[in-house]
Amino acid sequence: MFKSSENAIRFVLLLVSITPFTQNSLVFASTLSDRIATRPDPLRKFKHYSRDYDISDKHYWASTAFTGIPGYAVAGVWLLSGLGFAVFVVVKNLNGSASPVVDPPNSSNLIMFFLIVLFTVFAISASSVIIAANQKSLQRAEKLEDTLFGAGDDTSQTMGKVRATLRRMQTSLLPYDSKTCTLLDLIGHRLRKGSLRIHGFVGSTRKSCDQFIHTFYLVNLVAVSVNLVLLVAGLVLITLHYRPGIIVLIFSCWILTTFSWILTGLDFFFYTFIGDTCSTLTNYMEDPRNNSLSDMLPCPKSMDSDITLGQINHGVHDFIAEINSKIREVLASIGGTEYQPIPEICDPFSAAPSFSYSPQICRNDSIQVRNLPNVGHQTNLILASYIKKHTQTLILTYSQVLSRFICYEDNTTENCQADGRFLPEAVYPVSLAYCQSIQDFIDIYPDMFGLMKCSAVKRAFSDIVQRQCKPMRRTTKVLWSSMLVFSIVMVVVVLLWSDKAIRDRRRCSVRWSIFHRQVHGSS
Repeated sequence: MFKSSENAIRFVLLLVSITPFTQNSLVFASTLSDRIATRPDPLRKFKHYSRDYDISDKHYWASTAFTGIPGYAVAGVWLLSGLGFAVFVVVKNLNGSASPVVDPPNSSNLIMFFLIVLFTVFAISASSVIIAANQKSLQRAEKLEDTLFGAGDDTSQTMGKVRATLRRMQTSLLPYDSKTCTLLDLIGHRLRKGSLRIHGFVGSTRKSCDQFIHTFYLVNLVAVSVNLVLLVAGLVLITLHYRPGIIVLIFSCWILTTFSWILTGLDFFFYTFIGDTCSTLTNYMEDPRNNSLSDMLPCPKSMDSDITLGQINHGVHDFIAEINSKIREVLASIGGTEYQPIPEICDPFSAAPSFSYSPQICRNDSIQVRNLPNVGHQTNLILASYIKKHTQTLILTYSQVLSRFICYEDNTTENCQADGRFLPEAVYPVSLAYCQSIQDFIDIYPDMFGLMKCSAVKRAFSDIVQRQCKPMRRTTKVLWSSMLVFSIVMVVVVLLWSDKAIRDRRRCSVRWSIFHRQVHGSS
């Protein structure tokens, strides 16, 4: 017994020694990009990947999956060892030879039985940890998936809302301002392209991720559950000394142990991928410009978005300045005393060349637009309601004032001059169109600013980095490490079962040989 046990221990130590599931070769690289770039790529004849994090690149997936090679290698060694062991047993059975052995003392049998029970309990405990970690990994992966793709859905819906408002503004201004309509059409076209891109990415990628997550979960669950059933069955069969059942059990567990080593490699690959993702998201939050995600995300470049917002702010600033100028001219022409309390339109955008958002430059008695771009979602909603209410008041007030000076077509020129109605009727719909466009623009400015700055995506990334990455990393680490322990323990259990089965067969063969000689000798 002790010789065979010594050989089994050496074999287990060999397997463990070629299982370098450590992060030393990865963690101590200078940067995340270096760690990813130096991974061997099986699709390029094991040359370095030499690229950055990119989930759309098959070479990234191949090089990351290759990080689980220790598990795959041990699985291959274990499978080949099983084939060699099976050939050895078959040859021994065909030769019909059995090495004479002396029956071991009862204490030796008890030690063997105790070891089998002990390592079986270890394996069952590891299985329980795997099942729990696997369940948590599924839940947290689904939460991460919902956060990412939820941000994509929200962005797509916001784009649709902004596009609808821009079309309404374009329809209102088309008869009067073709230049502004051209700019609105350009923005709407970009939004449409971005919305289609996001919708297509979310639709295809979400389905693939969902299938991968649930397949990964089911494979781990089924493999460990079947192993768990076989472990319990093994205890029963060994207690009953049912050799045919034990042999079938050894064969089945040898195959499943091979598969568990493969799963160990896959679980480590999943752990590595989660680490890459979280590190990349963290780097993106610190410096979006120097990050591989900048080329993958459907977000405008920072410079492009600043230019586009500058053009929009410039146009609104010029328009409001012109309207305020016209109001002052009208008030000056009629004396201005009676209508002096009319507030001017608040122009929240500064003058050239920056045209930046500066609500503090508005007069105290003008309609204020405060904190529009850089506030939280709830504040934006409250502020949008406030702006809508007061802008509508402005439109009504401005319309009522203008209506006093409109010379309608059914009036004669003399009557209009006598009543002080010196503005042609065509001015009235133009003014209403521009005022309504101002209201529409102010209503959607937070959404447009958020789209230009990719706020929804950044909020999702921030939530993942701050709240989800740490528990996700911890859970996946527990998953692969418990699978590693389980695989090692299963190797020991299978070897102990095999040793017991061989010794039981030899003992039966020797006893049968002695009985056969005694029968023939007496005859």
